[in-house]
Formats: sequence, C-alpha cells, structure tokens
Amino acid sequence: MPNNDLTACKIRLTGIVQGVGFRPYIYRMAEKNKLKGYVKNTGGAEVEIWVEGKGSHLKKFLVDLRGKKPSVAVIEEIRFEKVKPRLYKYFSILKSSREASFYSMVPPDIGICEGCLEEIMEPGSRWYMYPFNSCAWCGPRFTMMKKTPYDRENTAMVDFPLCSHCKDEYSDPRDIRRFHAQGISCKECGPKVFLLDRLGRGIETKNALYEAAKLIDEGKIVAVKGLGGFHIAALATEDDVVLKLRERKRRPQKPFALMALNLETAKEILCLNKAQEKLLLSPEKPIVIALKRRDSAVSRYVAPQLKTLGVMLPYTGLHYLLLNQTRDKFLIMTSGNARDKPICKSNREALKLLNGFVDYFLMHNRRILNRCDDSVIRFTDGHPVFLRRSRGYAPTWINVNFKFDRPVIAFGADLSNVAALAFKNHIVPTQYLGDMDEYDNLLYLEEALDFLLKTYNIRVEDAIIACDNHPGYLSSRLAYEWAEKHSCPLVKIQHHHAHMASAIAEHKLDPLEKIIAITMDGAGYGEDGSVWGGEVLIGSCSNYERRGQLRYQPMLGGDLATKYPVRMLIGILSTFLDTAEIRGIILKHKLDKGLRHGLKELNVALKHRGNSPLTSSTGRLLDAFSALLNICLIRNYEGEPAIKLEEEAVNGRIIDDVRAPVRRVDETYVVDTTNMFKDVIGLIDTHSVSSIAYTVLKEIGRAFGYMASRCLKRNMDKVVVSGGAAVNNYLIQGIKEALIQRGVKLILKAKLPPGDGGISTGQAMVAGVKFNEHLI
Repeated sequence: MPNNDLTACKIRLTGIVQGVGFRPYIYRMAEKNKLKGYVKNTGGAEVEIWVEGKGSHLKKFLVDLRGKKPSVAVIEEIRFEKVKPRLYKYFSILKSSREASFYSMVPPDIGICEGCLEEIMEPGSRWYMYPFNSCAWCGPRFTMMKKTPYDRENTAMVDFPLCSHCKDEYSDPRDIRRFHAQGISCKECGPKVFLLDRLGRGIETKNALYEAAKLIDEGKIVAVKGLGGFHIAALATEDDVVLKLRERKRRPQKPFALMALNLETAKEILCLNKAQEKLLLSPEKPIVIALKRRDSAVSRYVAPQLKTLGVMLPYTGLHYLLLNQTRDKFLIMTSGNARDKPICKSNREALKLLNGFVDYFLMHNRRILNRCDDSVIRFTDGHPVFLRRSRGYAPTWINVNFKFDRPVIAFGADLSNVAALAFKNHIVPTQYLGDMDEYDNLLYLEEALDFLLKTYNIRVEDAIIACDNHPGYLSSRLAYEWAEKHSCPLVKIQHHHAHMASAIAEHKLDPLEKIIAITMDGAGYGEDGSVWGGEVLIGSCSNYERRGQLRYQPMLGGDLATKYPVRMLIGILSTFLDTAEIRGIILKHKLDKGLRHGLKELNVALKHRGNSPLTSSTGRLLDAFSALLNICLIRNYEGEPAIKLEEEAVNGRIIDDVRAPVRRVDETYVVDTTNMFKDVIGLIDTHSVSSIAYTVLKEIGRAFGYMASRCLKRNMDKVVVSGGAAVNNYLIQGIKEALIQRGVKLILKAKLPPGDGGISTGQAMVAGVKFNEHLI
C-alpha cells in the first residue's frame, strides 16, 4: 500500500481496561479491519493502541472500539492523536510498559462467568471440577495484584507457570476467552486445594472440596479461603450449629451473611424482586439484603429479630463446587476474621486467628495480595444503596466535577472506615477497612493507601492530608503522623461537612455551588463541642452553615448511652419527667433489663445528668425509641437498635397523634424530639409497636424534609442526604413527602455508602477545594 494512503492513530484509553480481555479484543478488531500496529498495557492501568492502515478501515475500527468491547470493560475516556505511520508489518500485543502518561482504574475482582462455570461442571472438560477456572472476563484481579500493569508476573499467578495446554490457549487469537488472559490456569498448572484440621494438620482425602462439604453437612464449621480473604462456612438451617458459631465468635446478634448456589436456591429463602435478582447475578456478586420468606428453612438465629437476610451467589468456582456438594445448597458464609480485626488473607494468619472458631480449614496455595471483604447492598425506597463498597467495586474510582491541583490522601473516620486518594478529577476509595479502634485495622488502612500511592505513582510529600476534626479519632491521629513525617499540609474537616461534600462529589455537582444537605447518623464532632448527627446544612465544599438540627438531648454516661440505649432513653425522659415517673415507665415496660445494674444504675445516671454530653444524633434518637418500644435494649453491633426499629415498622400504619414540631431558634430550625416521646408514651398501651415505629420514623423524616424546604433559596431545586441513617426506608420516605410539596427532588447516594464509608471522599473534596490555587 502506498504510504500516502496510510492513516495512523495513537489511542489511549482509561477506565476498566486492564484485566478484562481488552488487549485481545483490540487485537481481533485490528485483524478484522486489516490494521497494523500494536496494543499494550502501561503502568498507569491504561491501554495504549497504535493503529495504521486505510482510512476507511480505521474508521470501522473506531466504531467497533466502543460498540463491541468486552462486557466487563468500562471505557471512560479515549484520547486520539494523529501520528505519522511507522509501516508496521503486522498487529501485535506488546509487552507492557511501566511508564504512564495517563492513569486508569485498577480492575476489581469479577465473579465467575457462565462460560467458566459450565466448564467446571462439564465432564470431559479440562477444567472439570477445577475450582480456580477463570478467563479474560472473570476471576480475581485487584486481590491478586502486586502492582500495575496487570500482567501475570505482577500478580499472585506468577507462582504458577502455564502448562503447554494453557500456553497454547494464551497464544491463540481465536480463543476469545483465554487469549492473553493473565489469570488462566488448569488442574495441571494452577493452584491446589487442601484440607487441614484446626491444628494445621493435613487431612488425607481424594477430594478436599468434597470432604469439606461433607464435614459442613455433619455440623462442622470450616474456614474457606476465597478471593480477598477467608470466609467461615457453616450450615444455616441447624440452630445448634448457628448458636455454636455465635458462641465461638462471641457474636450474639449481628446477622451472618449467606451464600446460595444459584438464583433458584436464593429464591427459596428470599422474596426477591427483579432489581435484587439483577444485582445478585451481576459480575460484582455483592451481598444483597432482601426480605426473608416466611417458609424459609434458615435458622432464626442467622439474623435474630430481623425479617431480612443478606445473601450472595458464588463468585468463584471453589465456592460453587463447595455449595453444590452440600445438602442445603446454601450456607452461612461470614467474614473470616478475629473479633474487630481485618479479614484473614494468608494461610498462616488464618491458622493463628481462626482456630478458635472453626474445626477445619479449606485452603489453597494462591497468595491473596490485597485483602478485600464482600460488598453489601440494600434497597432504600426502591433504590440500591451501599452499606459496604468493597469486593467487585473497589478500588475503582469516581469522577468528580473538580480538578485537584495537588493529590489528596483522605483518612476517613473511625467506624466502618474507607480511606481515599484523589488526583486529577478522580477520587479512589479503598476497599472496606473496618473500625479503626483496632491497631491491625490502622495497619490495613496504611497498606491500602500504600497500594494506591504506588499504583498511581504519587509521593506522599506532594499530597495534602485530610482527616476528621474529631481529636480522638485514631484515623485522625494517624493522619497527623503522616502529615508530620512527610511535611504535608493537614486539613481537619467536620464530619457532616464531609458527608455533604461526599454527595456533591458522587453526583458531580459544582463544588462551589451552595446546596442543602440533610445529614443523619450516629455521631460527628460538632463545632460547638457537642455530638452532632441530625443536621440540615447549607453550603458547598468550601464552607457550610448549620440551619437545622434535632433538639439536643443528654447522653447519660456518654458513650455508654450508645451501648445501652435505655440510658439514652432515660436522658431524654429526664427533660420532662421526674425520677419517680421515669422509674415507673422503666418498670412498667420492663426496660431495666437494658441497664447493667438495674434500677440502681438509673438513680446514679440521673444524679450525673448535668455532666452528660449533648447530642443531636439521629442514631441515638432512634436507639431511644427502640428501647422505649422494647425492641432493642442492648446494642451488640453498629446500628442494631435503629435497624430493628425499621424492621418492626414494616407492617405499620400512620398514627395521627404523633408530632415532631419544628421551631425556629434564632437562625436555626430545631426539631422538638422531646414532644415525640410525650406523644408515644401515651400510645404504647393502645397501638401496635409496628405502627408506632412506622409513625416515629416517618415523622422524623418529615421534620427533616420540612427544615430543608424552609432553608431553600431561589434557584435551589435539589436536596442531598447522607449519613448512616440515610439508608432507612421510612426516614427517606418522610423526607421525600415533605420536599415534594415544594417540588424539590431528594438525591440519594448510589455509588458510595451514605455512611462513613463515603466520608473520605468528602474529605478529599473539601481539602482539594481549600488548596486549589485557581479558587483562592
């Protein structure tokens, strides 16, 4: 072909384009369109393409580029550069390079695809009963990556050289699923499964998976090594097994997650709608919380006092093969970690930390390089909402309507924490890290940030450090240490301002445009020294004002009122009743069971009422109502009283006699929550608990919506909501009902958790705006 007929183009793509079969796809498209050149991965997790040939062929290639990409690939940005042809003789997949002119997303783990599943269940297949089957479209990615680019030598699969059969498939352009797929293996060359007892002694068996399933069916508890860490597997239908696991884990109430073999099995235990089914079947394979069927065989001790269950489908061949051999075809599959510690990722760590919980270990010899818990999603007013954003989603970034002049490292909060790294117009939240009051979780936070910093070639010295303004948060203390060690500027950010900024970031709103935000959660350090948690803010990422709040209430004993909701209730009752009247209510409704020392504790607590911190927390308010209605008297896990209050409200109806008046005090609207307790006390003997719970939640939501509507200014037509309580169906419905009267739309979180898992994203936005030289 004459040189003057040639057209050449250099293309750079970002998104999820490594680890998803993208290079083989490009190779086939170039061959189909008779183009020469190359495709390669580069160090920033992006893909670089050089194509040259006839202009008409190049045009067809560009159309195919987006339209026929692998289903799990995400093309976020394409940059084209016209170049001079180099007269390549053929099109090839080049060895990856470390240099990076642009940055892209690290691919998350992808649940096993139908093709791989069919192969492991098909007698005669090379992968028959092989638990680690994967291809270009599925399998571990982030959890087995050491660094970018995503090539086998940079992953845990470097320990498993390809056999001749796998090498042939890897090199064959006609093999759509295995050509240049980095994680492929088979029985001959891949990882191996083995079974150990709790002391680490090997169990002689022909098939470790079958033996593990048999042991589980016999009532044994087995630790199972998965993608991002260990699970603990046990029968979900036998009360004695579930109670044994609860006793061993010292976990009296917190629900266990389940894993079901397939959608048909999940439908036998859950009432599922189409949206929930779609999520369960998605490549991300999250835990989905849905209503439990009344005829479900699941033990009531799996999720005590709850009408819902959290269920996921198998996302590896190992999980599928294990479940397929069990009698029930579903099991408890809860995180394999010691109390409050990170999920175990190494065999040695699991043997050391889990041997007090389990009877056996089902292990394999592939290393887990990045630990990563399962993601959890519930539906709030019909919309999917993250409770935990981790496996399947992390560490993909979100794009924001803002360009960072300097990178920001955000350390998040202390409960259910997630850190984040921000640069350019991206914010990359880490996987779920847990609570920061455990030293090992702080190390995990640093480990997760180190991976992102290395991946995106960012020096800590060049960054801004952001953290919560609470002086006692351990995540904040760690941020102080990093800032001092690396001589970085440090920005301390109010908790609920970060919640507001997180919503601004997710929805790509202008970071300088004022909006209204409703923030509802358990606690955040307020600027006045009180504990905030039920606020209406007006502002932007640069500043804010608090224009609405729940009435301050005393927390008797401070943090003790969080653990023992009856103390929170007594504090509220003490604002309008005397000691004898409070004692009468506690005795009448048998609430003294929620006090460690009975009525003696009541007298002592009331004597010290004047020293109690004040709080406007939505979480503590819901705790107090949960206690008053005798739903939850002692909190065993984060959010338990509020969760059970919401579940009790499922079949409730509105009671007209409960009101949450909103009064204006100077420039601030205040919800008189005390008035609600006065109303409810008079209704307990005449109305159902479910209707009282339903009414209380709807009325609190209505009050928030009313305050937000009163704060609206000209040209404001939307309100965002964030915070851990922003997942509650009835609070959200109440807010919407109040706002709709003003024609205002409520915007819910969808890409990030409304709770503290989204805080670090908001911190990054606030710190980025503060240090943006174009905005100063």
